[in-house]
Parts: sequence; structure tokens; C-alpha cells
Amino acid sequence: MKEFELINRYFKGRGITRRDVNLGIGDDCALVTVPANCQLAVTTDTLVAGVHFFHDISPRALGHRALAVNLSDLAAMGAEPTWVSVALTLPSIDPQWIAELTDGMHEIAEYFNVQIIGGDTTQGPLSITICAKGTVPEGTALRRSGAKVGDWIFVTGPLGDAGLAIESKKQGLSIAPEHLKDINKRLNFPTPRVAAGQALRGLASSAIDISDGLLADLGHVLNLSQVSATINIENVPTSDAMQASLDFEQRLPFVLNYGDDYELLYTVADSNKSMLDIKLRQYGVEASCIGQIKSGDGNIELLHQGEKFAFEHKGFEHFSKEQV
Repeated sequence: MKEFELINRYFKGRGITRRDVNLGIGDDCALVTVPANCQLAVTTDTLVAGVHFFHDISPRALGHRALAVNLSDLAAMGAEPTWVSVALTLPSIDPQWIAELTDGMHEIAEYFNVQIIGGDTTQGPLSITICAKGTVPEGTALRRSGAKVGDWIFVTGPLGDAGLAIESKKQGLSIAPEHLKDINKRLNFPTPRVAAGQALRGLASSAIDISDGLLADLGHVLNLSQVSATINIENVPTSDAMQASLDFEQRLPFVLNYGDDYELLYTVADSNKSMLDIKLRQYGVEASCIGQIKSGDGNIELLHQGEKFAFEHKGFEHFSKEQV
């Protein structure tokens, strides 16, 4: 099988067809129509074998994850996902592997009403680059730079499971089979908080998705907003699997420093707090208040039961030594 046969068999004519796609796969460019009074949100992520995923990940999980992490960026901006382009770099073509990979992509794309409109294939070390696009009503996009002193800090779901799954594989941690299944699902099949992101529009003052770790990503918000924060670490939500597997202090590196959870972190003024809570519950999202924005220059103060808590702030950063 060669390049164009791969494209025709696994991408062209598969998945949903959106009415706003004027020309999809098969030409030099795709053509789409952006709705009136909307802005286009665009994000690009590359996933590299050995850096972002284990070499033995199932191809279906890899296909899902590649799209999910990009849709999570759109969710953090409050955008509605619409179209994606896919660039595959493959060492060789294994038809069964490609079939399962693209099944994973098409499943999540169809769930979120996203059309795959183009991309590229080439030969080389395994990596996947996704360029995801979405639309957001003009002037309503969420940004990292809007947090204000007095705003409350929330996260949309439990943190640390993906990191625990990674370390359980790397270090052979002893985790009960039922909990191992749950955390591996969080790692390999993350759920982008698309509906929650749209619910935040007009109510949240800032937002970011948690991809590089809670403290690292909160730090991005604080630096761009020129504020500081206090975090009550006992309020950071964790799953049943995490609580059953590790004691409180053992959880902290996973909960505070690890990424790959793709939950949303957002800030909201006290006047919008109740309204936003009601709105999120309509989507089945129970967000947890973990702290508050303070004046300052990007510092994060951690508290445990009201007392200052010392902890090394760290998150994933490329060109460091941290890889899967």
C-alpha cells in the first residue's frame, strides 16, 4: 500500500460530512465556511512515540488520544470543534494497525461532530500531528490572561490518573486490576471537556486545559494575568482509583505536577460562581473549587488544612529529560 491508497482507504469518504465543508480531502487545500460573527480557533499538537505515548499503545487508543488532546485545547478556549487535519509519519504501513488507528480517530471525531478535512502522510519515526479548528462567537473566547484578584479557581475533574498510569507502567507500581483499568482509560482515552468549555463562555474570567500539570498550567494563567494564587491541596479532586492506590502525600506529585489529564482549570468571579455551577451541572460536570486568585507576580502558595505546605513546583516541559 502506498500513500494515496492509504488516504483513500482510511480517510477519504469516511466519518461525518459537515455542511460547512466546501471541499474536503483530495485537493491541495480544504475549503470551509466560517460562520458569520465567529472567530476561528486553531491549535496544533504533535504526538511522538516515546515522548507522548508508549510504543506499545493500542492504535485505536492512539487515534483517539491524538484528536482528544487537540479538542481539549479548543475546549479551553470555549470553541466548538469543527474540522481537523491529520499528518501521519509512519515507519511502514501495516494495514491492520492503520485501520485501528483511524477507527479511533473517526470515533471521537464523529462524537464531537468534527470532520477530518485533510493532512499528509510520510515515512519516518512514528508521530502524529493534528491541526484542529473550531469556531467561537466573536469576542467570547476564553483566554489565559483574564484572571482577577478575588476570582475562585476551579478544576472540572479528578487529577493525576494519567500520571499514575504512566508511572505504573514505568516503575511497576502495585495497583489493583480494576483501578489499573480505570487509570489506563484516563491516559489512553481522555475526554476533552468541550461542552464545559462552551458553558464557561461569558462567565469564567480565564481558562486553560491541564496538559502539563496543575501547577505548571496554573502558572501560565498567573503569569499572563499578572496575579498570584493560593491553592488548598486537600481540595484538589482525585479519583477512587487514586485514593485506593496511594496515600495523601504519595498522590501529590501526580495530582500537582503530572499532566495528560485534560481537565479544564478556570477562574471565575464570585458574582458568576453560582450561575456557572448550575450551568456546568446541566452538562453533568461537577467542578471543584481548589483556591483563589491573589495579588502578586505569579507565585503559587500551597496550603494544607490552612497551613503553608512546601512542595516542588514542576511540570512537563519539552527538551527536559522527562519522557514516557
